[in-house]
Formats: sequence, C-alpha cells, structure tokens
Amino acid sequence: MEAFSLDPSHLGDPGALRGVVIAEEVRANGRRLFSKGHRLGEGDLALLADLTRPVHAVRLGPNDVHEDAAGRRLAVAVGAGGVTARDPVQSRVNLVAATKGLLRVDAGALLRLNRLDGIAVFTLPDRVPVLPGKIVAGAKITPVAVPEEMLTAAEAIAGESPVVEVKPFRPLVVGVITTEGLAGKTRDRFRDTVNRKLGWYGARVLRFVDLPGDPAAVAAAMADLLADGAELILTGGGNTIDPLDGTLLALPRVGATMVKFGAAAHPGSMFWLAEIARPDRPVPIFNLASCSMYSQATVADLILPWFMAGERVGLDDLAALGHGGLLDRDMAWRFPPYDAAATAEED
Repeated sequence: MEAFSLDPSHLGDPGALRGVVIAEEVRANGRRLFSKGHRLGEGDLALLADLTRPVHAVRLGPNDVHEDAAGRRLAVAVGAGGVTARDPVQSRVNLVAATKGLLRVDAGALLRLNRLDGIAVFTLPDRVPVLPGKIVAGAKITPVAVPEEMLTAAEAIAGESPVVEVKPFRPLVVGVITTEGLAGKTRDRFRDTVNRKLGWYGARVLRFVDLPGDPAAVAAAMADLLADGAELILTGGGNTIDPLDGTLLALPRVGATMVKFGAAAHPGSMFWLAEIARPDRPVPIFNLASCSMYSQATVADLILPWFMAGERVGLDDLAALGHGGLLDRDMAWRFPPYDAAATAEED
C-alpha cells in the first residue's frame, strides 16, 4: 500500500488513477465530494481537476484488500447463526439479529481478533436478550485497506468457534408451583405476569399449582409436572432463608441437587437454582423471590433468557453475576424487553 499526495494540477495519466483510494474526506463549496475510502472511477477525475489543494490518497498493492470488501469478509467470518450482515456504511459492516434470542459473544476470540492490526470488531455484551433487527455487532477495518494475510488471520480465529451468534429461544413447557397462599387479585396478577413473560419467549405454562408449604405435597407436584413434560419448574412464595422451607425440603425428594443458593446480585439475591438429572438434559428449578414475582428487573429475569435459549446454567455462571450484579435503573438494557417483538435500527 503506497500513500501519496495527489496534486489536482498534475493528474497525469487518468488510467493510472482508477482504483486509487482517497484517504481523507474531501469537501468543496460546502459539500462533500469524496468520503474516506472512496475508490476513484472515471467520473471522479473531473471533480479532482477542479480542486485547489492536494488530496491524500493510497494506491493499493496486489495483496491489499479494500476496507469495504475486508469489512464484509470480517463480518461474515465472525457472524454465526441468528445474525445477518448488512452492507458497509463508511466501511463499517453491522451484524443484525435475525431472530429473537440470546446474544452470545466469545470474548476470548474477540480479544484475539482486536489484537490484530487494522481489525476492529465490537459487540453488545454477552448474554443480552435481543429482538430481530437489533444491531448486535459491527466489523470494521480501521485503515483504508488491510493486507490479505491479516484478514486471513482474522478469519482463522473466527473459524475456530462462533464469535457472535443469536441463539433463538425455545418454546419450553414450564410448570409453576407457589406455596404462599396466593388468592384473588394477587394470584391473578402473579399468573398474568408469569404468562406474559414466558409467552414473550414462546414458552407456555403447563399449569399453576398452589400448595401449602408441605415438602411431600411440593415434591409430589414437582414429580407430576415432570411426568407431564415440564422442561423448567418455577417456584414462588415460601421463605428462602428458612432451612425448613417446604420447597427446599422437597428438592432432594425428587432427586434435585442445589446448584447455588443465593445470587451475587441485587435485587434478587435470594435467588436459588437447582436441577434434576435427566438422560437428555437436566430440568432446572429456580425460585421467584417476592420481588421477582412482579418485577422484570431481577436476577430471575437475567437468567430466564439463558434457559430459554437452551443453555445449561452452572455454578460459575451464577458466580459471575457479581460483576455487574448491582441491578439499578441504568441496567435496564440487560433485561428482556417484554413489551416488544422486534426493532429496526439504522446503521
């Protein structure tokens, strides 16, 4: 790649200028004539001849890839399932969610990519629920061109595992057990909230079961839900700080093991997660603390999208919630937009 100053008064052979890349924004008479990265064509030469100052330009070598073409290749390489690449805008190629789902970003691969000269890939944070049309990542070549070997190195890193993908939500069958004696408008409000949230994912409630806090009764209800096809069980009510709470005592009766009691986040720190082993995949059980039963900005709402995308949630996943676990109003972007079905963002 050869950089030089293009003198409009001495353009020389017009054929030799075709394909030369303008390296700066060029304006005249209050309007933009050329954007950075513009490749000169035959129709541009007359515009150049009218300029009164030199223009910074680059002549690409046979091994150089122009920023637009390189940006497309980079975006295609890092984008996996559930995303589509748009056309370049000022050499930036956006990746857009093609489906409602959970955004997954391989932060390690992203770090390796961005250590390469001229390569820039930027994303939303990992594990954010997104809607179709949401811009989830951008790929850009920071100079006007990049050597082929650098782009090939980036493609090799991206080829090792998905860097950016949106995992679609699965229509899980969910059982809900409450032991708080909910009745009347309170019970209706709780059920409406749960139905609305689960319906946003395409999931459905198998049934709601209201019980006293008796371990045997709760265990029997869990067993019945599992027998009828429940893939996730939510529990509400009870007293999570009481070691004799009926739901907690029911867990070992159905073969459930506790993954983590308590979450390093607020609100919702009294969240707990257990799972029941199954031949294909475990069935998770977790509680909806009092604040989780009606709010949409608690630990339960952070984690529910993970399960709905078919992910298994382990101890390290829950422990990592502590980084960013202070869920104040500024964290609203991390939670599912339960009242929306799609978005359309401009580049």
